Amino acid sequence: MPLLLLLWQLLSMLILHRLFPSPIAVAQVMWVETTQGKLLVDLGRTLTRVAIAFAIAMVLGTAIGIAFGRLRWVDRLFSGWLLVGLNLPAIVVAIVLYIWMGLNDLALILAVTVNKVPLVIATVREGVRSFSHDLDELGAVFRMSPLRRLRLIFVPQLTPFVLAAARTGLSLIWKIVLVFEVLGSDGGVGYRISIMFQFFNIAGILAYTSAFIAVVVVFEYGIMQPLERRVLRWRPVRA
Repeated sequence: MPLLLLLWQLLSMLILHRLFPSPIAVAQVMWVETTQGKLLVDLGRTLTRVAIAFAIAMVLGTAIGIAFGRLRWVDRLFSGWLLVGLNLPAIVVAIVLYIWMGLNDLALILAVTVNKVPLVIATVREGVRSFSHDLDELGAVFRMSPLRRLRLIFVPQLTPFVLAAARTGLSLIWKIVLVFEVLGSDGGVGYRISIMFQFFNIAGILAYTSAFIAVVVVFEYGIMQPLERRVLRWRPVRA
Protein backbone atom coordinates (compact mmCIF):
# COMPACT_ATOMS: atom_id res chain seq x y z
CA MET A 1 0.00 0.00 0.00
CA PRO A 2 2.73 2.59 0.82
CA LEU A 3 4.49 1.69 -2.43
CA LEU A 4 1.27 2.24 -4.37
CA LEU A 5 0.73 5.64 -2.73
CA LEU A 6 4.31 6.63 -3.51
CA LEU A 7 3.91 5.61 -7.15
CA TRP A 8 0.64 7.54 -7.32
CA GLN A 9 2.31 10.65 -5.89
CA LEU A 10 5.22 10.43 -8.35
CA LEU A 11 2.91 10.01 -11.34
CA SER A 12 0.79 12.97 -10.26
CA MET A 13 3.95 15.11 -10.05
CA LEU A 14 4.95 14.06 -13.56
CA ILE A 15 1.53 14.43 -15.19
CA LEU A 16 0.46 17.65 -13.42
CA HIS A 17 -3.15 17.62 -14.61
CA ARG A 18 -6.33 18.44 -12.72
CA LEU A 19 -7.83 15.11 -13.82
CA PHE A 20 -5.00 13.21 -12.10
CA PRO A 21 -4.88 14.56 -8.53
CA SER A 22 -2.20 13.51 -6.09
CA PRO A 23 -2.99 11.39 -3.02
CA ILE A 24 -2.31 14.45 -0.88
CA ALA A 25 -4.97 16.42 -2.77
CA VAL A 26 -7.41 13.54 -2.44
CA ALA A 27 -6.71 13.33 1.30
CA GLN A 28 -7.40 17.04 1.64
CA VAL A 29 -10.73 16.67 -0.15
CA MET A 30 -11.58 13.69 2.03
CA TRP A 31 -10.90 15.73 5.16
CA VAL A 32 -13.03 18.64 3.96
CA GLU A 33 -15.89 16.31 2.96
CA THR A 34 -15.67 14.57 6.34
CA THR A 35 -15.65 17.71 8.45
CA GLN A 36 -17.77 20.04 6.33
CA GLY A 37 -19.48 17.84 3.75
CA LYS A 38 -21.67 14.75 3.78
CA LEU A 39 -19.11 11.96 3.49
CA LEU A 40 -19.97 10.33 6.84
CA VAL A 41 -23.71 10.60 6.18
CA ASP A 42 -23.41 9.10 2.71
CA LEU A 43 -21.06 6.40 3.94
CA GLY A 44 -23.49 5.52 6.71
CA ARG A 45 -26.41 5.20 4.27
CA THR A 46 -24.40 2.95 1.96
CA LEU A 47 -23.20 0.72 4.78
CA THR A 48 -26.74 0.42 6.14
CA ARG A 49 -27.97 -0.79 2.75
CA VAL A 50 -25.04 -3.21 2.51
CA ALA A 51 -25.70 -4.62 5.99
CA ILE A 52 -29.43 -5.14 5.42
CA ALA A 53 -28.99 -6.76 2.01
CA PHE A 54 -26.13 -8.94 3.28
CA ALA A 55 -28.07 -10.21 6.29
CA ILE A 56 -31.20 -11.04 4.29
CA ALA A 57 -29.24 -12.72 1.50
CA MET A 58 -27.17 -14.85 3.90
CA VAL A 59 -30.19 -16.08 5.85
CA LEU A 60 -32.27 -16.89 2.77
CA GLY A 61 -29.38 -18.26 0.76
CA THR A 62 -28.14 -20.52 3.56
CA ALA A 63 -31.60 -21.95 4.24
CA ILE A 64 -32.33 -22.57 0.56
CA GLY A 65 -28.81 -23.91 -0.06
CA ILE A 66 -29.26 -26.50 2.71
CA ALA A 67 -32.54 -27.57 1.10
CA PHE A 68 -30.79 -27.89 -2.29
CA GLY A 69 -28.05 -30.02 -0.78
CA ARG A 70 -30.23 -32.28 1.38
CA LEU A 71 -33.32 -32.71 -0.80
CA ARG A 72 -32.54 -34.12 -4.23
CA TRP A 73 -35.97 -33.29 -5.66
CA VAL A 74 -35.53 -29.62 -4.73
CA ASP A 75 -32.19 -29.51 -6.53
CA ARG A 76 -33.63 -31.18 -9.62
CA LEU A 77 -36.68 -28.93 -9.70
CA PHE A 78 -34.99 -25.58 -9.13
CA SER A 79 -31.39 -26.01 -10.34
CA GLY A 80 -32.33 -24.37 -13.65
CA TRP A 81 -33.62 -21.30 -11.84
CA LEU A 82 -30.44 -21.19 -9.78
CA LEU A 83 -28.39 -21.16 -12.98
CA VAL A 84 -30.48 -18.27 -14.29
CA GLY A 85 -30.02 -16.37 -11.04
CA LEU A 86 -26.26 -16.85 -11.09
CA ASN A 87 -25.98 -15.45 -14.60
CA LEU A 88 -28.69 -12.77 -14.54
CA PRO A 89 -27.06 -9.34 -15.04
CA ALA A 90 -27.30 -7.28 -11.87
CA ILE A 91 -27.99 -4.12 -13.81
CA VAL A 92 -31.11 -5.66 -15.37
CA VAL A 93 -32.50 -6.62 -11.96
CA ALA A 94 -31.89 -3.11 -10.63
CA ILE A 95 -33.52 -1.36 -13.59
CA VAL A 96 -36.60 -3.61 -13.52
CA LEU A 97 -37.11 -3.18 -9.78
CA TYR A 98 -36.58 0.57 -10.00
CA ILE A 99 -39.27 0.73 -12.69
CA TRP A 100 -41.66 -1.43 -10.69
CA MET A 101 -41.06 0.02 -7.21
CA GLY A 102 -39.52 3.45 -7.79
CA LEU A 103 -36.16 4.89 -6.78
CA ASN A 104 -36.21 3.94 -3.12
CA ASP A 105 -34.19 1.94 -0.60
CA LEU A 106 -36.55 -1.03 -0.73
CA ALA A 107 -35.98 -1.51 -4.46
CA LEU A 108 -32.22 -1.12 -4.04
CA ILE A 109 -31.94 -3.59 -1.16
CA LEU A 110 -34.21 -6.09 -2.91
CA ALA A 111 -32.14 -5.84 -6.11
CA VAL A 112 -28.91 -6.46 -4.21
CA THR A 113 -30.46 -9.38 -2.34
CA VAL A 114 -31.74 -11.00 -5.54
CA ASN A 115 -28.24 -10.84 -7.01
CA LYS A 116 -26.54 -12.16 -3.88
CA VAL A 117 -28.83 -15.07 -2.90
CA PRO A 118 -27.97 -17.43 -5.82
CA LEU A 119 -24.26 -17.23 -4.98
CA VAL A 120 -24.92 -18.19 -1.36
CA ILE A 121 -27.23 -21.02 -2.41
CA ALA A 122 -24.64 -22.49 -4.78
CA THR A 123 -21.84 -22.32 -2.21
CA VAL A 124 -23.86 -23.78 0.66
CA ARG A 125 -25.29 -26.50 -1.59
CA GLU A 126 -21.80 -27.70 -2.49
CA GLY A 127 -20.87 -27.61 1.17
CA VAL A 128 -23.82 -29.80 2.15
CA ARG A 129 -23.00 -32.22 -0.65
CA SER A 130 -19.46 -32.61 0.68
CA PHE A 131 -20.59 -33.66 4.17
CA SER A 132 -18.96 -36.81 5.50
CA HIS A 133 -21.36 -39.77 5.60
CA ASP A 134 -19.07 -41.41 8.15
CA LEU A 135 -19.84 -38.65 10.64
CA ASP A 136 -23.57 -39.07 10.04
CA GLU A 137 -23.22 -42.80 10.73
CA LEU A 138 -21.17 -42.03 13.84
CA GLY A 139 -23.95 -39.81 15.14
CA ALA A 140 -26.49 -42.54 14.49
CA VAL A 141 -24.36 -45.17 16.24
CA PHE A 142 -24.01 -43.02 19.35
CA ARG A 143 -27.71 -42.16 19.16
CA MET A 144 -27.12 -38.43 19.27
CA SER A 145 -30.16 -36.22 19.60
CA PRO A 146 -31.01 -34.11 16.54
CA LEU A 147 -29.88 -30.95 18.35
CA ARG A 148 -26.56 -32.48 19.40
CA ARG A 149 -25.97 -33.87 15.92
CA LEU A 150 -26.69 -30.43 14.47
CA ARG A 151 -24.23 -28.74 16.83
CA LEU A 152 -21.39 -31.26 16.69
CA ILE A 153 -21.62 -32.67 13.16
CA PHE A 154 -23.70 -30.51 10.85
CA VAL A 155 -22.71 -26.95 11.80
CA PRO A 156 -18.90 -27.50 11.93
CA GLN A 157 -18.92 -28.98 8.42
CA LEU A 158 -21.15 -26.21 7.04
CA THR A 159 -19.39 -23.26 8.67
CA PRO A 160 -16.42 -23.00 6.25
CA PHE A 161 -18.78 -22.84 3.28
CA VAL A 162 -21.00 -20.24 4.95
CA LEU A 163 -17.92 -18.10 5.65
CA ALA A 164 -16.77 -18.52 2.05
CA ALA A 165 -20.21 -17.46 0.81
CA ALA A 166 -20.15 -14.49 3.19
CA ARG A 167 -16.75 -13.28 2.02
CA THR A 168 -17.35 -13.67 -1.71
CA GLY A 169 -20.89 -12.37 -1.43
CA LEU A 170 -19.86 -9.35 0.60
CA SER A 171 -17.20 -8.44 -1.95
CA LEU A 172 -19.95 -8.54 -4.56
CA ILE A 173 -22.45 -6.54 -2.49
CA TRP A 174 -19.98 -3.69 -1.86
CA LYS A 175 -19.74 -3.14 -5.62
CA ILE A 176 -23.38 -3.71 -6.53
CA VAL A 177 -24.71 -1.26 -3.96
CA LEU A 178 -22.49 1.52 -5.32
CA VAL A 179 -23.59 0.83 -8.90
CA PHE A 180 -27.25 0.80 -7.93
CA GLU A 181 -26.81 4.07 -6.00
CA VAL A 182 -25.33 5.63 -9.12
CA LEU A 183 -28.37 4.47 -11.11
CA GLY A 184 -30.79 6.06 -8.69
CA SER A 185 -30.93 6.90 -4.99
CA ASP A 186 -31.28 9.90 -2.71
CA GLY A 187 -27.98 9.45 -0.91
CA GLY A 188 -24.98 7.22 -0.43
CA VAL A 189 -21.45 6.97 -1.73
CA GLY A 190 -22.54 5.96 -5.22
CA TYR A 191 -25.05 8.82 -5.38
CA ARG A 192 -22.38 11.35 -4.39
CA ILE A 193 -19.91 9.90 -6.91
CA SER A 194 -22.50 10.24 -9.69
CA ILE A 195 -22.90 13.95 -8.85
CA MET A 196 -19.15 14.52 -8.83
CA PHE A 197 -18.88 12.69 -12.15
CA GLN A 198 -21.14 15.30 -13.75
CA PHE A 199 -18.63 18.01 -12.74
CA PHE A 200 -15.53 15.91 -13.57
CA ASN A 201 -14.49 16.16 -9.93
CA ILE A 202 -11.90 13.38 -9.93
CA ALA A 203 -10.48 14.35 -6.54
CA GLY A 204 -13.93 14.09 -4.97
CA ILE A 205 -14.62 10.76 -6.65
CA LEU A 206 -11.32 9.33 -5.41
CA ALA A 207 -11.91 10.76 -1.93
CA TYR A 208 -15.27 9.01 -1.55
CA THR A 209 -13.89 5.85 -3.12
CA SER A 210 -10.88 5.84 -0.78
CA ALA A 211 -13.12 6.28 2.26
CA PHE A 212 -15.25 3.37 1.14
CA ILE A 213 -12.21 1.17 0.48
CA ALA A 214 -10.87 2.02 3.94
CA VAL A 215 -14.09 0.73 5.50
CA VAL A 216 -13.88 -2.47 3.44
CA VAL A 217 -10.27 -3.08 4.52
CA VAL A 218 -11.08 -2.46 8.19
CA PHE A 219 -14.06 -4.83 7.99
CA GLU A 220 -11.99 -7.57 6.34
CA TYR A 221 -9.00 -7.43 8.66
CA GLY A 222 -10.83 -6.31 11.79
CA ILE A 223 -13.92 -8.54 11.65
CA MET A 224 -13.96 -11.20 8.92
CA GLN A 225 -10.49 -12.67 9.38
CA PRO A 226 -10.57 -12.76 13.23
CA LEU A 227 -14.06 -14.28 13.06
CA GLU A 228 -12.88 -16.91 10.61
CA ARG A 229 -9.88 -17.81 12.76
CA ARG A 230 -12.04 -18.11 15.86
CA VAL A 231 -14.81 -20.15 14.27
CA LEU A 232 -12.44 -22.50 12.43
CA ARG A 233 -9.88 -22.91 15.22
CA TRP A 234 -10.89 -26.58 15.53
CA ARG A 235 -9.49 -27.37 12.08
CA PRO A 236 -5.95 -28.78 11.94
CA VAL A 237 -3.26 -26.37 10.74
CA ARG A 238 -1.52 -27.54 7.59
CA ALA A 239 2.23 -27.37 7.49
